[in-house]
Amino acid sequence: MIPPATPATLSTTAALPTVAVLGCGWLGLPLARALMAAGYPVRGTTTTPSQLLTLHDAGIQPFLLRLTPALTPTDADTLNVLLQGVEVLILNVPPGRGPGQPEAYPIILGQVAEAAAAAGLAHVLLVSSTGVYPDQARIMHEDDAQASPEAESHLLRGEALFQGPTNTVIRMAGLMGPGRQPGRFLAGRTGVAHGEAPVNMVHQHDCIGLLLKVLELGLWGHTLNGCAASHPSRRTFFTAAASQLGLNPPTFAEGTSSGKQIDSAAIRHLTQYQFRHDDVVAALSFC
Repeated sequence: MIPPATPATLSTTAALPTVAVLGCGWLGLPLARALMAAGYPVRGTTTTPSQLLTLHDAGIQPFLLRLTPALTPTDADTLNVLLQGVEVLILNVPPGRGPGQPEAYPIILGQVAEAAAAAGLAHVLLVSSTGVYPDQARIMHEDDAQASPEAESHLLRGEALFQGPTNTVIRMAGLMGPGRQPGRFLAGRTGVAHGEAPVNMVHQHDCIGLLLKVLELGLWGHTLNGCAASHPSRRTFFTAAASQLGLNPPTFAEGTSSGKQIDSAAIRHLTQYQFRHDDVVAALSFC
């Protein structure tokens, strides 16, 4: 594990810290825009050259950066330049789903951790996933993550690089919002398992709200779950989600009800953040 950099105290009376958002995609770009609106100086990365102008037009200092297990010299230099003078890094790079990509995730994050330590960053805010929890029929709190066949252990290995007193990890539940309509996930499928299992979702608006709140409060040294309060069954949620889009709803196999339920009480208590979309069925109208 890369030891965390010694933190610089972020004074509430001083100028807002410079923030780098590594990964300005579906979540990272609107997050970077929200940070700009709140007055933070923001740097952002993209893997797509055509997105550089989008970032620039939003007032975000743009960087073209592609993270791979074997960084090219150009990307290694870009990463180092990106982090110079940055006080907070928001690391929003999900693992790939292709062959070998999940296994590469801790390697990629390790390179970022080394660069962050070398640059003397005060804080890293890592966006992780509730995929760290085993798929068991019980409520999952933050200390229930474990390496198991049902959990995504590469996420745990990536998190371990940044867990410490100067950093915070937020494990987001299933993501929903503009451009990510859950109705498309299972539409038309038949015999889908675990119809009575609870869903664990969080809307893009609340993801951004939680990340901004952690930054505003200087809430470091925590690992927290980000999830809406309602947990309808998969049958209820995905049927409603497909119907809302005019798609054929999925059908579910009978007699399968196992599934985890993510508890988000800790982040609510620590931040006092008021979720806008705690009712995830109602939130379908905002996707």
